[in-house]
This record gives sequence, C-alpha cells and structure tokens, in this order.
Amino acid sequence: MEKVEKATPFLAGLAVAAAALAGRYGVQAWQAFKARPPKPRMRKFYEGGFQPTMTRREAALILGIRENATPDKVKEAHRKVMVANHPDAGGSHYLASKINEAKDVMIGKTKGGGSAF
Repeated sequence: MEKVEKATPFLAGLAVAAAALAGRYGVQAWQAFKARPPKPRMRKFYEGGFQPTMTRREAALILGIRENATPDKVKEAHRKVMVANHPDAGGSHYLASKINEAKDVMIGKTKGGGSAF
C-alpha cells in the first residue's frame, strides 16, 4: 500500500507538468497564428493599372463580364457600371471614359485613339 501512496503524488506532478507543457505549446502556436500576415480569401478587384491600348480581357474585367459575352450582356453590364461611376453622380470622368471604351471594345466599335485621357 505504501508504493501506491508514493506513486500518487508523483503521477499528479507528472500530469501537472504535462498540462503546463501543453499549455505553453498552445500559447506559442496561437501567437504564431496571430502573427502571420492576413491572406485575402478572395480578390475582389483587378490589381494593376490600365493598359495603353485596351484589350478584350481588360474590357471584360472592367465591365465584370466574360470575354465572350453577348452584346446584350455587354450593354447591361455597361449600364450597371456606368450608373455607379457616372460623372453627374459624383463619379470620375476618367473612369467613365474607360468604361465607355470597354463597352466599345467588347461590342467591336473602335474609335482610333481610345480614351480621351
């Protein structure tokens, strides 16, 4: 019976030490997790500026449609984007010209110089 009495405090001490080590490891892992740089889950906007001559890909990205969209889809997307960015409603003249240029590129109309800006 005496061996059991001596073993009980030893086992209790061993359990406390294991719990302390596990807690220490958990705190270190949590701090490493919090310190990592945030990773964007979804890229919402097109990264980069405008190309010197607008391509169909860039035009589709501006309007938020596929490159092979029908003219009706292009006009609908143009209307939605233009309502949000119209200069009369506080939007930019530059962006409005780029949106119009994107519509022209997608429909197939080409005006020699592209954007007025």
